[in-house]
Amino acid sequence: MNSFWQEIHRFDQEITLCINSMHTEFTDVIMKVFSNIQVWIPMYVIVVVFLFMRLGWKKALIVTASVALAFGMCDQFSNFIKDTVGRVRPCNDDFMLQNGIWLLENPSRSFGFFSAHAANSFSFAVSTFIGFRNDKRLKYRGYAAWIFFWASLVSVSRIFVGKHYFGDVLTGIIVGVLIGLFTAWLARAVIRKLKLS
Repeated sequence: MNSFWQEIHRFDQEITLCINSMHTEFTDVIMKVFSNIQVWIPMYVIVVVFLFMRLGWKKALIVTASVALAFGMCDQFSNFIKDTVGRVRPCNDDFMLQNGIWLLENPSRSFGFFSAHAANSFSFAVSTFIGFRNDKRLKYRGYAAWIFFWASLVSVSRIFVGKHYFGDVLTGIIVGVLIGLFTAWLARAVIRKLKLS
């Protein structure tokens, strides 16, 4: 069983090195921007403002609370798993450094499995998209195209900057989608319970 996980880890290392090696000067700039969560705070604010404009303050408040809950759940669960699993990030792994992993950010001392960036971005994408669908007047396909594109680039940027393995990111995406679905379902249940729909 131990050798099985070693093979999985080595395969993950190879995929990560392959993706990370596809960098250019242009993608380095893009990936650093998408990896910086603080850059996206204005977008979060704009999305919340539009939630209030489209849903009315009562439904929007419930959806916004569900988004905040998704963030909190992703962060806490990610920290718990990171400390439990104790997987070293690629930026601190001797094999990855010797094989030329490209680093765009300073190494982090924390563990890497799984990516909170990926989990948070996809939980935000899922919970806000479903949240907007509480407005029956529009389908919000344009928003879906943007927000899932954004979440995908945020996630893959963590490989390009050298902070996460492909497996860290993939697991983060799955966790984020599941938590986003759960909190969006919770918000919709509250909206129906209060007969706001």
